[in-house]
Amino acid sequence: MFGLIGHLTSLEHAQLVAKDLGYPEYADQGLDFWCSAPPQIVDEIKVTSVTGQVIEGRYVESCFLPEMLASRRIKAATRKIINAMAHAQKHGINITALGGFSSIIFENFNLEKIKQVRNIKLEFERFTTGNTHTAYIICSQVEQMAPKLGIDLSKATVAVCGATGDIGSAVCRWLNQRTQVGELLLIARDRERLQNLQGELGRGKILGLEEALPQADVVVWVASMPKGVELDPTTLKQPCLLIDGGYPKNMATKLQHPGVHILEGGIVEHSLDIDWRIMKIVNMQVPARQLFACFAESMLLEFEKIYTNFSWGRNQITVDKMDLIGRVSIKHGFKPLLLSL
Repeated sequence: MFGLIGHLTSLEHAQLVAKDLGYPEYADQGLDFWCSAPPQIVDEIKVTSVTGQVIEGRYVESCFLPEMLASRRIKAATRKIINAMAHAQKHGINITALGGFSSIIFENFNLEKIKQVRNIKLEFERFTTGNTHTAYIICSQVEQMAPKLGIDLSKATVAVCGATGDIGSAVCRWLNQRTQVGELLLIARDRERLQNLQGELGRGKILGLEEALPQADVVVWVASMPKGVELDPTTLKQPCLLIDGGYPKNMATKLQHPGVHILEGGIVEHSLDIDWRIMKIVNMQVPARQLFACFAESMLLEFEKIYTNFSWGRNQITVDKMDLIGRVSIKHGFKPLLLSL
């Protein structure tokens, strides 16, 4: 059995969908209430591979909300994630993906130091961040979508915003080794990590956001939107492909210009309908077929009976691992979401 640990995008969103999740008593509650709410299994899932194999899973709602970080309720946020992991393990789930902020919180606050949650000794090999599959899908979106817009990747300039993160660094490795793009622009806040990545790649220009974006034919955005940043679409190249790999997706509302093509990054489409309701709750456009690539990673590992933390730690994703999860993804009927032109 596979598992998915997720969360809703805001307090307002959580209040709106509480009834759909089966908890009407949560609908009128404020942030303090959600800080104390325990994790719940709110969806049972059945997925059929194009090979005919059928697997079952569970969605664990962590009851974490992004406002917990903004309001400095850090202890509540970390407790949410570790309790959700314990809840998944207690219910015998073999491999569980940490979706959205779950993996970021786990890594940034070193939750791996927590070995025991009440009477449960956490077995971290039961969990994966799903970042390897996400990075592979984003790279596939770049490779498949750019030519449709007339962008020759062998000559193109690709800017990666959030280049030193787990997904960002993996995307850079793939674009450097496999896609072999014309030029890589590396954007992140930590200068030392940027220089280390540049040294590993053997190339790439370290630039600030305002300097880099007007030069880019393709922008891969896998960083959180910094507060106060406003992007002017008229300063971007025409055409420009912008892959929005953040969560929640918000680029399409911030940048509207006929020459700027914004694609929801890290989203996959399955060839067959999935029996679940959670993707409708998170407002996926085609909820029976579309899902986050990180969630799909746990499904793929369950299909293949690979019960290990396939994606774990920071900057550990290799091109070979992306290759492996990519082949498995295609085998079971998943494909990257693309734009309809």
